[in-house]
Amino acid sequence: MIKLLKTILKTGVVTEKYPFAPFEVAEDFRGKPELNASQCISCGACTRACPANALIMETDEQKGTRRWELSLARCIYCGRCEEVCPTHAIELSEAFELAVTKKEDLYESAEFELANCTCCNRPFVAKKLLNYVVDSLEQAGLRGEALATRRRQLETCPACRRADNMLDGTNLATHRYMTSPNDLILMSSEDM
Repeated sequence: MIKLLKTILKTGVVTEKYPFAPFEVAEDFRGKPELNASQCISCGACTRACPANALIMETDEQKGTRRWELSLARCIYCGRCEEVCPTHAIELSEAFELAVTKKEDLYESAEFELANCTCCNRPFVAKKLLNYVVDSLEQAGLRGEALATRRRQLETCPACRRADNMLDGTNLATHRYMTSPNDLILMSSEDM
């Protein structure tokens, strides 16, 4: 009995002062996902990686915006969103006290402005994402006319780009389907 009492006294107090004092979590604790909207480029990588479908991205062409939304009710705190984010805009925090009184408080959202297509003027991609891609091309060494050409291509929506590529005889993607130069002339005359 005395041996047991000695062991108990050596161990010390293990009771935590939480909730009266902050509870220290482990260094690799996966808590609430936090979005830094100023860093986010609205690429949608996090929404595709989320196994619980807690993240969604919706495009509103009327307003010209893309809305990012996180549902804390669905989130399983796996950290996939944090792993795949190219700009490290989303990180798991140490917050774990997520009880709320209103269901609306379980949702977090951010809105991003869309860039319009230079041909048809329809919104199709987030401005931040477009600038991020152009900056990446520039960092990769693309300069001058090549960068300007690539930027013009990126500033057009997929439908306009597809139509433009079908009429462009110098495009490598179309050449493999054409058997003779007359095919290009025939294709151009059908569109008119």
